[in-house]
Amino acid sequence: MTSPLPSPTPASVLDLAPVVPVVVVEDAADAVPLARALAAGGLPAIEVTLRTPAAVDAIRAVAREVPDAVVGAGTLITPEQVTEVVAAGARFLVSPGWTDALLAAMRASGVPFLPGVSTTSEVVALLERGVREMKFFPAEAAGGTAYLKALAAPLPQARFCPTGGIGPASAPEYLALPNVGCVGGSWMLPKDAVADRDWGRVEALAREAAALSAGATCR
Repeated sequence: MTSPLPSPTPASVLDLAPVVPVVVVEDAADAVPLARALAAGGLPAIEVTLRTPAAVDAIRAVAREVPDAVVGAGTLITPEQVTEVVAAGARFLVSPGWTDALLAAMRASGVPFLPGVSTTSEVVALLERGVREMKFFPAEAAGGTAYLKALAAPLPQARFCPTGGIGPASAPEYLALPNVGCVGGSWMLPKDAVADRDWGRVEALAREAAALSAGATCR
């Protein structure tokens, strides 16, 4: 039987799902069943962070074996990492912050990207460079929903994926904001569930997270 083809590269990361799981993979062998569980639960966009030696192999495996998932790479801080993860199959890119060199590499990659910001000046600088979709990080520490509400009036053209300290209780408050497209988080991936390879529990938690869009619109 022929494997289904992966869906096309998304035009916008913010429109894939209300929640983007932020995944730290310690063992590349866990990447495929973990991604299948998240996608089955309704969270197809999966950000694999470059925080472990297994990350690039995990991205490669998910890109090859889980067509229902849209795998991306997070914690990108150098242009060289951008080249490596795109070659491995990453279909979107996320950075905790940005420089002109990193931004140029992400733009040249041909896949959607979310450069990280935490201040108004960083947002304005990206808008000046033609970038309107950004990661707001670390969301809770940088001012949370109050900060994003304050940005909406003077900078309505900027849209965000807040990440950092967000959980199931606070996620709906973010998703209700007009300048938030989706949120990033890892609460659907409890360490004990991943350690025990309890993919059924991960799928159930992913389904609950996907349902958060019921009370908020992810544009």
